[in-house]
Amino acid sequence: MNTLAASFDKTQAQMLRQQAQLRPDALAIRQKEYGIWRPVSWSAYYRRARHVGLGYHALGLRAGAHIGILSENRIEWVLSQLGAGLVGMVTVGVYPTSPANEIAYVLNHADAELVICEDQEQADKVLASLDQLPLLKKIVVMERKGFAETQALDPTRIIGFGELEELGAAHEHHYLRLIDDCLDAQTLEDIALIIYTSGSTGKPKGAMISYGNIAAMAPGVIDRLGLDGHTAHLSYLPLCHVAEQMLTTFVPLYLGSRVDFGESIRTVQEDLREVAPTMFLGVPRIWEKLHSAILIKMQETGALQRWLFAQAMRACDGFSDKATHQRSASEKMLFTFWYLLVFRALQNFIGLRAARIALTGAAPISPGIVRFFRTMGIPLVEVYGMTETSGMVLGQKVDAARPGNVGVPTLGVDYRLSPQGELQIKGPVVFKGYYKTPEATSSTIVDGWLHTGDVVAEESGMLKIVDRLKDIMITAGGKNLTPSEIENTMKSSRFIKECIVIAEARKYVSALIQIDYEAVAQWAEARNIAFTHFRSLVESPEVLKLIQAEVDAGNSRLAQVSQIRKFHLLVKELDHDDGEVTATMKVRRASIYKTYAMEIEAMYR
Repeated sequence: MNTLAASFDKTQAQMLRQQAQLRPDALAIRQKEYGIWRPVSWSAYYRRARHVGLGYHALGLRAGAHIGILSENRIEWVLSQLGAGLVGMVTVGVYPTSPANEIAYVLNHADAELVICEDQEQADKVLASLDQLPLLKKIVVMERKGFAETQALDPTRIIGFGELEELGAAHEHHYLRLIDDCLDAQTLEDIALIIYTSGSTGKPKGAMISYGNIAAMAPGVIDRLGLDGHTAHLSYLPLCHVAEQMLTTFVPLYLGSRVDFGESIRTVQEDLREVAPTMFLGVPRIWEKLHSAILIKMQETGALQRWLFAQAMRACDGFSDKATHQRSASEKMLFTFWYLLVFRALQNFIGLRAARIALTGAAPISPGIVRFFRTMGIPLVEVYGMTETSGMVLGQKVDAARPGNVGVPTLGVDYRLSPQGELQIKGPVVFKGYYKTPEATSSTIVDGWLHTGDVVAEESGMLKIVDRLKDIMITAGGKNLTPSEIENTMKSSRFIKECIVIAEARKYVSALIQIDYEAVAQWAEARNIAFTHFRSLVESPEVLKLIQAEVDAGNSRLAQVSQIRKFHLLVKELDHDDGEVTATMKVRRASIYKTYAMEIEAMYR
C-alpha cells in the first residue's frame, strides 16, 4: 500500500512508463477483434502509446496541442490519449453519437489541431465541418476500410492510425530523449484532459482536468470500492465521459489492473459473459435495461421457473441492505440455496457472476431497481460524481448500502450544504476551470468551493441527492416537488423507459411517458395484440391501459401531491439528433417542453 501511495505523486503518463518498467509482461489490456480476445502487456501498451505520441510530434504538433478523439471505446482510444500525455498534449473526447454540428462545436471550441476518428462515418462528420475548424491540421482514421476514395481527395490531411504509429516509430530514432524529457518535466498541475459537459441546459462547456485532479480522486475510488491490481473492468461507456475515464485510465494506471475492450457497444452483454468482470459500472439506464432483460427472460420461461424466481426474490428480499458478512448463518444458508437454484443462472445471464463490486451513478436511480439486484446477490452501490469533481467523490460502502442515498465522501473530499441545500465540494479533486469560459468558472468555483447545483439531504449520516437545484418545481399551490423522485418511481416499471414530469406553476402533476418498446412489444405479442411499429404499439388501447396501471402502481408509492394525474404517451423515442436528449441520454427538459407544448397544454384543459 505504501508503494501505491507513493505513486499518487505521479501523472498518468508517468505511471504508464512506470508500469511498463516494473511489470512489462503483465496483462494491461485485452481487445476483442473478430471474436478473439487479444492481450496487450504493459510494455506493449507503453510502446504503442509512445509511437502514437511521437507520431503527433512528427506531424508538427507540439506540447500543449489539443487532440480530439471521436470513437467508441477501443484500445486505439487510450493509445491516442496516453500518447498525447507522453508528449505533453491534451486530449479532448467527443461523443461518437453526436451529429456533425455538435462535433464541430466541441472541436472548434477546444482548438483541436488533430482529430482521431474511428471510421469513415465519423471522419465524414469532421470533413463536413472543415470550414468551422480553422486549426485542424490532420484527421487520423482507425479503420481504413472503404476510406481510400475519401483519402485520395485530400491525402495531405488524412492518414491511417497504423501510419501514425509507424511514423512515430521511425521518428523515435531521431528523438530518443523526447518522451523521457517531457515526462521528467511533467507536473500534477499540467492539464491532462478537457471533458465537455453534456450540455443539457445550453452549450457544452470544456472542463479542464489536471493530472493532480486525477491523482487526488483515484485513492478515494480505490479505497471506497475495494479495488486492487487483480480488478478486471469492461470498458464500454463513452470514454469522453469522466465516469468511464475513472475506471478505464485513471485507476488502472495506478493499480496496474486489467481493462477489457469489447468488439462493439452492441455486444456488451455477450462481452460481459465472456469477461466476467470483477467490477462493473452502469448508469441507471443500463441497470433498467438489465432489470427489464431479466424480467422478459423470466416471462419467456415456464411456469415453474417463474414461480421459483418469485419465491427466491421474496425469500431474500430482506438481504438487500446487508453485505454477505453481515448475514446470520441461517440467512447465508437460505441465500446459498436460492443462489444455486435461481440467482447463479441469472447472474451468468447478465455476465456479473464474478462482480465483487458494481456501481450506479451519473443520474438518480429507482431504489426498487437497486434492491432488485442486491437481492439477487449483485453488490450494487450508488455513487456520485461529476465532471467537475474529476470523477466519484461520494459513494456507499458495500456493508452500509441503503437504496436511495450516495453514501459519504471519499478520501480527501470536504463538503458542505448551502442554505438551499446545494452540495458544495472542496479539495484537490475540484477541476481547474472551464476552457475559455472564465465567467462560468468563477460562478461555479467560489472561494475554492465547487457549487455542484445538486440539492442534497442528510439522512442517518448518509447523503441523498434530492434533485438538480434548477429542476425543483413549485406547483400552482406552492408545493415543492422533486421531479426525479417521481420519474424514477415510474421508471422502476419495466414497461416505462422515460418519464418527464410537468408541474412547474401547474395545478397538478402530469407527465410525458416513453414506453420501453422491447418490454411492451413482448407483452403485446404474448396477448396477440397486433402492431407494426413503435407508434402503432403506443396507440393500442390495451397499451394505454397497461401504462395507466403502471402509473397507478407508482402513484401508490408517492405522496398525494407528487402523484401523476394525467400523462401523454410519446409516439416516438426521444432522440439525440432531435435535441431531446444529450449524448449521455440526459433529458433536455426545455427542449422537450417546447417540442411537446401542445400535448402538455392538452393535459391541463
